[in-house]
Amino acid sequence: MTLKSSFLTHVPPMGIYETLYAFQNVFGTAMGEPSTHPWSQGFPLTTQIPGGPAMPEQIQLDSTDLKYPKAWGQPELREAIAGYYKHYYGAKIDAENVMVFAGGRPGLIALLLFLQQDIHIRIASTEYTPYWDMLRLLKRDYSLVESGEANCFYPSTQDYLGDGKHAKNLIMLSNPCNPTGITRHGDDLKSLVQNASFGSNGLLVDEAYELFHEPPVSALAHIKNIDESNLFVCGAATKGLQAPGIRIGWVVAAKQHIEILGNFSSFGMGGISRPSQLYAVDLLKRERTDLSQKAIPKFYANQRNRYGEVFADLGLELYSGDGGFYHWCKLPENLTASELNERLFPHGAAILKGTDCDMARLGDQSTLKQFFRFSFGPLMPDSFEEDIRIFKMALNQ
Repeated sequence: MTLKSSFLTHVPPMGIYETLYAFQNVFGTAMGEPSTHPWSQGFPLTTQIPGGPAMPEQIQLDSTDLKYPKAWGQPELREAIAGYYKHYYGAKIDAENVMVFAGGRPGLIALLLFLQQDIHIRIASTEYTPYWDMLRLLKRDYSLVESGEANCFYPSTQDYLGDGKHAKNLIMLSNPCNPTGITRHGDDLKSLVQNASFGSNGLLVDEAYELFHEPPVSALAHIKNIDESNLFVCGAATKGLQAPGIRIGWVVAAKQHIEILGNFSSFGMGGISRPSQLYAVDLLKRERTDLSQKAIPKFYANQRNRYGEVFADLGLELYSGDGGFYHWCKLPENLTASELNERLFPHGAAILKGTDCDMARLGDQSTLKQFFRFSFGPLMPDSFEEDIRIFKMALNQ
C-alpha cells in the first residue's frame, strides 16, 4: 500500500548506494557476495592480514553488560581510546576528552547538529560522499575550497582558512582523504592544527583512515592543550582496527565539548551497545595495536603500489595520495565513470563515480565525471590478476 502523501520528508540514499542498487538490478546479486568484485566498497579486510593481529573471536558477557551503557561511553573504552592516542602520538588527553558513538558518522552528525549557527564551514570541493548529505540536511552554512586537478586535490592551509569573509569558521576534512588518499602530515598537518583550532576558527578532522599511511598520522600529535582549542578529531574501529560491523566510533575534543555531546546522548542516543564497546576494548589492547600500527600501513601500501603501477600502464591518470585504501583515477579520452560502471556491472564489479564525491553535486556538468574511486580495501592479494583482467576488459570495450 502506498500513501498518497507521506508524513516523512523524502531523502535519497548516499550516492554509493544508488550505484549498489543499480549494480544489483543488472547483476542480480548484491555487491559483496562471493561472485562480486567490491571495488566500490569502503571497508577493509576483516580477517587477519600478514603480520597483523588476529581478530578476537569472542567476548565475555555477564548480567551487568546487559544494562544500559554510559551516555559518554563505557569508562574502560574511553580510557583505552585516550591511552591509544597518548601512546602513539603523545596526545595530552584523558578519558574525559573522549565520547563514544555508534560509528564515525553519528559523531560527525552530532558535532554538526550542535555547532553554533553563526559558524561557517569550509570544506574541500572533493570530499567524502556523505558530508554533502550531512551539511544539506542539517542546513549548515558552508563554502567550498577548490580541490581538483589544478592543485592536485591538495588545498593549502591558507585555502582552507579563506579570505576572512566570515567571522567564525570550522574547517572540515578527512585525513587521509576519502576519496583521494591525499594525506596531510608532518609540518603541514601541524600548521593546519595550529592555525585553524583556536579563537574564531575550529578544525574537524575525520581520521577514519589514520592507520592507512606510513607512518600513521593524527592531528592530536600537534595540539598542546586540547581543552583550550576548537579541535575535534573523529576516529573509529571501522577501518584500521578492521571491525566495521561493531559500529564503534569516537570524538576527541575539549572536555566542555564532550560534556555537550554526552548530554545529547542522554536523550538522543541512550548510549552505545555495551557488547560492541567491550569488543572494541579488546581491539585496542596494546599488543594488538602495536601490530596494527606496523602491519596495516605496510600491507595496504603494497596493495596501493600493485594496483597503481598497472593502472598507470593502462593509461589512467593517477591523482592518488599515499594514504587510505583507494586509488583516485581519471579515465582516458571522454570515457566517464558512469559509462565505466555500465561496462563493469555485467562482470560483477563496480567503482565509485567521482561525481558522488563532488561537494557541488553538479552531476553531468561536474569536473569529476571522468574520475572514479577504486577501493582495494576489501581485496585479497590473490584477487589481483582477476581484478586487472576484468578492469582491462571493461576499459577496452
